[in-house]
Amino acid sequence: MTAPDRTVAFRIDRPAPDRAEAAARRAEAVQRIRDETGIDEALIDALVEGFYARVREDDFIGPVFAERIEDWGPHLEQMKLFWSSVALSTGVYQGRPMPKHLPLPIDARHFDRWLQIFEATAHDLCPPVAADHFIVRARRIAESLELGVANANGVLVGPGERYRRPEPAWTPTD
Repeated sequence: MTAPDRTVAFRIDRPAPDRAEAAARRAEAVQRIRDETGIDEALIDALVEGFYARVREDDFIGPVFAERIEDWGPHLEQMKLFWSSVALSTGVYQGRPMPKHLPLPIDARHFDRWLQIFEATAHDLCPPVAADHFIVRARRIAESLELGVANANGVLVGPGERYRRPEPAWTPTD
């Protein structure tokens, strides 16, 4: 049989015992992270609520959110699921954050401010081990999103470079 005539198929489905084993391994991993960091759903809830309260008051990134979010309740619930998945590896978040960020008018300055607010909130509301755990992940997320936004705007950011949106040239006003 020639290569073009050959049908290639595979199944991702696993028998129920393998799924059960995977679920048990995930539960063990989640519990290990909880034990090591002190992070639980109540702490995630407090962090997300506290962080976005600060974001809404921020003069720089607050307007970016305000222009897109009318009902904060669903957004905050999604962010709690997101941080549960990121911080605890629970897998409860099924969204795709990158496509939501690509069209936003944001650059390195926005990600830096987002991180400043996030880190301050984590330090204020979390035990040190938990704050560090959240912050390491937040920095990775910010870097990934910044690279994605740059790429979506046709900019290839090299190692150590940051993405800055082009600003209109200054023209005098008469």
